[in-house]
Amino acid sequence: MRPIKQQHSYGCGIACVAYITKVRYQDVINSIDDGANKAENKGFFCKELTGFLKNNGLHYRWKYINIKTRNKIYHQGTIVFIKRSKRYPSGHYLARNGNTWMDPWINFPDAIIKAGFRKRLPGKVIYAILPK
Repeated sequence: MRPIKQQHSYGCGIACVAYITKVRYQDVINSIDDGANKAENKGFFCKELTGFLKNNGLHYRWKYINIKTRNKIYHQGTIVFIKRSKRYPSGHYLARNGNTWMDPWINFPDAIIKAGFRKRLPGKVIYAILPK
């Protein structure tokens, strides 16, 4: 499956959900209250993204990730949120696909957004949206 690029400044979570559910990015945005505004100005919490997945018949839960729970992130369909850093000042969502991570803005901070796959995570995971 092809990667899905984010179409808004803070749309990485939406792109990951669209990728996992195989639903168009715009359809995910439209189904979340104030979706377009949040995607452009604020971003999304794990709870909001988990709600969309549940509304589409997928059983997911979100969890804080620490040393003991780190291995849970490597299951197919997991969405992770990496910690804020110099490289990612607002954090960033990525989705697990096989042995790679789908990154909805792989060339961040370039203005022409490209999505792609990476073998390694570009930062420390602090939250995960896990399939049950």
